[in-house]
Amino acid sequence: MKGLTLELMSYVMAAPFVAALIVYLVLTWLSKRRSRDWPLYRIVLWSLGVVCCLCSVVGPLASLAQHDFYYHMVTHLLLGMLGPLLFVLGAPMTLALRALPAKQARLITRVLRSEPVRILSHPITASILNIGGLWVLYTTNLYALMHHYFLLHLLVHVHVFLAGYLFTISLIYIDPTPHRYSFAYRTLVFIAALAAHGILSKYIYAFPPDGVSRSAAEAAGKLMYYGGDLIDMVIIFIFCLHWYRSSRPRSMA
Repeated sequence: MKGLTLELMSYVMAAPFVAALIVYLVLTWLSKRRSRDWPLYRIVLWSLGVVCCLCSVVGPLASLAQHDFYYHMVTHLLLGMLGPLLFVLGAPMTLALRALPAKQARLITRVLRSEPVRILSHPITASILNIGGLWVLYTTNLYALMHHYFLLHLLVHVHVFLAGYLFTISLIYIDPTPHRYSFAYRTLVFIAALAAHGILSKYIYAFPPDGVSRSAAEAAGKLMYYGGDLIDMVIIFIFCLHWYRSSRPRSMA
């Protein structure tokens, strides 16, 4: 893709994240107007999530990712793992339910309880979409093709972010979650997903995607392996904290 196309693509991909920040701040203001203060740390977490995602689609890092597989992997970690985790910790659904009038809040509740949301937020579905999508991206010629077609490049980035978000909300329950699964069940799915992610990083190390040099694939594979583990450790900590709090005697809660 040529420079003008890349610049246009960057703005197209950045727009939803800028909008997400504006909407979140407006909801925070509306919540405050209803005398329901919203924690500052959640605003900071949401804002950091927006920054992570913006860095992966626009600016110098995004430009480097177009030509260097190592930097592509950096943006993958920001857009598909760290960014979604920070968004989830911002608890957007909880904020919306506090800030919006009862009619709109009931509509959100109905959507959260709907069958499509139940299917998409199921831990196995979310894991297949997230980890399975990465396997398709890096073990076929999709990675090479996405650098030649604007729409395909856009769709891959949208999928990476949304799949990462779904995967995170399927494991840790920060917002209201009508379709809940046991800690033991989520643990088994999480272990399988971690294994699939780790194996994929080693596969990339040994078998570079089309158009990627061996040295770049080795560096990116190590980054995916160790960088992914660091972010997963945060999810594991939150997951275990929730499990501990749910299992301790109520008199201690």
